[in-house]
Amino acid sequence: MATKASIISAINTKVGTMSPSAWRIGLTHDSAERRQYWTQTERQSTDAWSQWVADSLSDAQDIESYFIQKGMRGGTGGDLSAGKTVYVYIF
Repeated sequence: MATKASIISAINTKVGTMSPSAWRIGLTHDSAERRQYWTQTERQSTDAWSQWVADSLSDAQDIESYFIQKGMRGGTGGDLSAGKTVYVYIF
């Protein structure tokens, strides 16, 4: 698992000087299923996919909200449980 600060730092490093709006952020319990959804159903390129396991659902939601406010595509919400592993992903 990764701390909120380390995930934010890793995402900032990955995005670099690119506009945050060029990226999508999301949360999931099943990263393989979610990546397959974006690739096959939504026909999005996930070649730049990166993911991190958050320490908690609350931390993951804070990270997602932070980057959406910075201009990343995505939406808060979803049907996630606090007792399960939560992945933060970007692509």
